[in-house]
Amino acid sequence: MHAATFAPEMPRIFNSFMEMLDERPAYNTLVVNVPIGYRDQPGAAPRECDLEARKLLGRRGSSIPSAPTMATLREGVDWRGAHLDAVSVMRLPIYREVVAAMAPYRQRTVYAGNPELSFYDLNGSTPLRWSKIREEGREERRHLIVDKIQGIQRILDGSDPSIPLKHLYDAIALMWSARRVFGHAAKRLPGEGHWDTEGLRMEWVF
Repeated sequence: MHAATFAPEMPRIFNSFMEMLDERPAYNTLVVNVPIGYRDQPGAAPRECDLEARKLLGRRGSSIPSAPTMATLREGVDWRGAHLDAVSVMRLPIYREVVAAMAPYRQRTVYAGNPELSFYDLNGSTPLRWSKIREEGREERRHLIVDKIQGIQRILDGSDPSIPLKHLYDAIALMWSARRVFGHAAKRLPGEGHWDTEGLRMEWVF
C-alpha cells in the first residue's frame, strides 16, 4: 500500500445490488456493508467472524450485529421470532437482495465489510471512541478519512447534501478497505476459512 494513490470519484447511487454487479466496466473489488454467508437455522452458534470482530473492536463491538440465518432470510418468513436487532430488521430487504445474487464465484470480487472495522484500521488498529450518531463520532471519523485519504475533501465538500454524513463516512471507510483488498493488504476475520452450506465464506475484511 506504500505509495498508493487514491483518486475517488464522486459518490454514485445504484438502484439495486445487481445494477452494481452489472456495471461496465466491472468493478475489480466491492466491499459491501452486508454479511455474506449465514448459519442455516435459528439457534445455531454465532458466526466466528462476528465473534472475532466484536472482540477486536472492544467497546465498539456492538456495531457488529448478529447475522440472521438463512431460514430467516427466505422470502415470506416471519422474522419476528428470530430475535433480530433493530438494524438487522431494517436491513433485511438488503440482506435478501445480496443473498439472492451471491454465489461462491462472486467472492473473488464481492467481500463483506463493516465500517467500524475499516475505521479500526484507519485508526491504527484502535477502536473508535464514539458512535457515529454523536457529533463527536462524526468528527472523529471525518478527521481520520481526511488525514488518511488524500483528496477526499473534494468528495466531502461536493457530495449530495441529502446523504447523511454518517453514511457518507461509512462508504468512504469501506472504499478504503476495498483498496486494501485489491492491493492484497486487507485483514480477514477469521484468518482461517469458515463456509456456510451454500459454499460462501463467512468473513469480514478490512
